Amino acid sequence: ILDDPDLKDIDPTVLKHCHAAAATCILEAGKQKADISAISTCLEDCKLDKERIEQFCTEYQHRKLLTVVSFSIGRSPLHITDVSWRLEYQIKNNQLHKTYQPSYLVTLNVESSDSGSHPDVSFSCTMEQLQDLVGKLKDAAKSLERATQM
Repeated sequence: ILDDPDLKDIDPTVLKHCHAAAATCILEAGKQKADISAISTCLEDCKLDKERIEQFCTEYQHRKLLTVVSFSIGRSPLHITDVSWRLEYQIKNNQLHKTYQPSYLVTLNVESSDSGSHPDVSFSCTMEQLQDLVGKLKDAAKSLERATQM
């Protein structure tokens, strides 16, 4: 995209953001199995002109865009192989005010069936956020268990 002569006058950062937004739109539409009318309505809400909406929907119908984007981000999802965590206790913030806020630093060890290596996924969360995550994971495990019993 950055080498396209028609786009040479546009800031590369803006092009990257536009590409990411379009890719996200395509992936979400595919994941939600959205039909053309739903996609068209969404794009109209984003103030795209009719010609571009028609062109996007035509390409989407042929699934060419979905295939291109899915191959550009990898062919298989990452699998969590291990989880590690530690408790972090923040005593002061940058302005030296006392805060006394505990948080958890969680690291997910991931692997892919592709040959490429992937860095671990790390994030910080509060106790409430961690409890919410654990609850959602338990719900997912129960759903999977019910699905395999059918």
